Amino acid sequence: MTFTLEIGESAPGFSLPATDGSLYGLEDFSEAQVLVIFFTCNHCPYVTGSDEITRQSSENFAELGVRFVGINSNSVDTVPDDSFDHMVLRMKEQEFPWVYLWDETQAVAMAYGALRTPHFFVFNHKRSLVYTGRGVDNPRDTSLMAVNDLDRALDEICAGNVISVPVTNPIGCNVKWQGQDAHWMPPDACDLILS
Repeated sequence: MTFTLEIGESAPGFSLPATDGSLYGLEDFSEAQVLVIFFTCNHCPYVTGSDEITRQSSENFAELGVRFVGINSNSVDTVPDDSFDHMVLRMKEQEFPWVYLWDETQAVAMAYGALRTPHFFVFNHKRSLVYTGRGVDNPRDTSLMAVNDLDRALDEICAGNVISVPVTNPIGCNVKWQGQDAHWMPPDACDLILS
């Protein structure tokens, strides 16, 4: 069994608090034809560098029934700026068009096999995984990006087509695991595509 969800696997359930004060589970997004769950945070330069591209994707595909859900699983002990209070502040300042959930125990990050921030998981209406990996090829500086893998995958699934590139390696900071060095990753975690 691999660390990260594989194409065709089902979205693991969850029950997590959001910055809007509500508790959300997978079933709360049942109306979405396509569900994008992405692991993100407050501080990572790869996240902050590409948040506006992610915003554009979320807004552009909303009318096609695509819903975005952000999850922060980073250890607050490792990065205090990734605390829930900072999440609330960031959402208030940025007004991102997605629900922002807090995975304090990191159980959801483990269930999905989140590797980096950001790491995107795209699920179809049956909640089977159809794409996992990066959003764009240069998330730290999107002025240099040449490929938007997430948009391509969303274009294809919304058109009823097979995803042409279903797996890419996420690009970003690794998830900050509780009780571990800031650069530690689980032993069974590895690149999704071996170069």
